[in-house]
Amino acid sequence: MFPLLPETSFPMRLSQFLLPTLKEDPAEAQIVSHRLMLRAGLIRQTAAGIYAWLPLGIRVLKNIEKIVREEMDRAGAVELLMPTLQSAELWQRSGRYDGYGKEMLRITDRHDREMLYGPTNEEMVTELFANGVRSYKDLPMNLYHIQWKFRDEIRPRFGVMRGREFLMKDAYSFDLDEEKGREAYYRMFVAYLRTFGRMGLKAVPMAADTGPIGGDLSHEFIILAETGESEVFCHKDLIEMEIPGEDVDYTADLSSIVDERRALYAATDEIHDQAKFEAEVPEADRLSARGIEVGHIFFFGTKYSEPLNAVVTGPDGKDVPVQMGSYGIGVSRLMGGIIEASHDENGIIWPESVAPYKAGIINLKSGDAETDRVCEELYAKLTAEGVDVLYDDTDARGGTKFSNMDLIGLPWQIVVGPRGLKSGVVELKNRATGDREEMTPDAALKALTSS
Repeated sequence: MFPLLPETSFPMRLSQFLLPTLKEDPAEAQIVSHRLMLRAGLIRQTAAGIYAWLPLGIRVLKNIEKIVREEMDRAGAVELLMPTLQSAELWQRSGRYDGYGKEMLRITDRHDREMLYGPTNEEMVTELFANGVRSYKDLPMNLYHIQWKFRDEIRPRFGVMRGREFLMKDAYSFDLDEEKGREAYYRMFVAYLRTFGRMGLKAVPMAADTGPIGGDLSHEFIILAETGESEVFCHKDLIEMEIPGEDVDYTADLSSIVDERRALYAATDEIHDQAKFEAEVPEADRLSARGIEVGHIFFFGTKYSEPLNAVVTGPDGKDVPVQMGSYGIGVSRLMGGIIEASHDENGIIWPESVAPYKAGIINLKSGDAETDRVCEELYAKLTAEGVDVLYDDTDARGGTKFSNMDLIGLPWQIVVGPRGLKSGVVELKNRATGDREEMTPDAALKALTSS
């Protein structure tokens, strides 16, 4: 008798799963992540720059979202959810409505009211804050949500890396004075390092242009990858930078981390700052590479709180506009970034923290009584232990099963076939290293439940 499946596990048989893998690279895919996301059945395009997330893709997206949410909560941010459609009047009050450009999708409803599909939420969250907070005693405050957004890119390309619809985490801090506002900025800075680190990524913070968001302090977080969209220049120490511990002093300047002299940013299609970089950083300490932006943070003081009247009564009884910052992470974009940084010629290599399933079981002879029995037993026992597992119980050829499992990139593969079972063993494969080891089914079970 097989054990009952616990409610916290999510097993799946491939025979019941929507996984439309492709053997060949799609012609429209220009970069590795786009090619592999299409080939591995993670997404399908429904319109220019707009994608449906298929079952395997949504599982990865949810795992990325979970890590982002946990680190935001850990940093003291409070979750809410704002609507995707916003009133144009709010943006007119802030002065950004006319200046944002054609990337903003503008809509008129049946009552001729001007609306927009939000590309970001500074105005709306400031209005919500202004209507709900009156005293400095309610500060500091940091509000965030994870929401689909839309920017009407003139040339959407590179799959989810530069699409029109995307999932984003955006957080907004509110503080009484500039010193506390910058402290909130540093807290988010460290939270970002932790977030990307948990996903197996080395994200380098780069001093950045504030663009239409505004302010005078901003950093992008860049994943280094050979196929990156931008050229970056940085001090090599940033690559080895350790994530600060729990005892980090946020009231300090954190100059050892946020040091713009060591973190100069240049993008091939935006900013060229190579001369400044070479003038300020010794040649032996320079690193030039390509990278992918996955996060962007800003401190902009009272840019939005003043026009939108987000004021609190201070200790002296006088009303003052709050100091604000905003902090974005491209949740859906991160999936593409992870693939760009972690793949080989056979397909995706998912870090275990975001993988759709920890392990895949490959049945090399579906219909064979003993092979089916061992696969079913492993499937049930792994699930009972809380291990997410995808079981390839289809009647496809062995070579097809191997190539598909490598393509979708699950961290572990358990290969079960009649030949091995005659000796009482199955094969356990580590997708990242390619290492294979024969062992008993119980040993394979122990290896996966203890890691």
